[in-house]
Amino acid sequence: MTIKEVGKLFDISPDTLRYYERVGVIPRVARTEGGNRDYNEDDLKWVQNAICFRSAGLSIEKLIEYVKLFQMGDETFQERCDLLKQAKIEILENRKKYDDALEKLEYKISKYEEAVKTGELVWEDENIK
Repeated sequence: MTIKEVGKLFDISPDTLRYYERVGVIPRVARTEGGNRDYNEDDLKWVQNAICFRSAGLSIEKLIEYVKLFQMGDETFQERCDLLKQAKIEILENRKKYDDALEKLEYKISKYEEAVKTGELVWEDENIK
């Protein structure tokens, strides 16, 4: 697949795909005789992996480290496992922040909906206004 096709498939820009390859978020992609990137099934899995972890908030640095460890071979199983466990902790911490923010938003929305009906805005929790 061409870089344009991969970009369209994953809704990601060709510039982002080039960047991911340049910094090591995905392994080097094979090239055609003309020098164009030629993505195969394994490359697509790496792209999908990168998009998934980035959307979950995983840092570029952790992704680069993971790819390096993978390329070093089976003797890095433990290091990869440890890296993924740490990534999971970070993702759960981020999710907690979003859950807390969502809870506050839901509270505020409910109070404004009530105020629309009654004409009066009453805050039960003085820390949230």
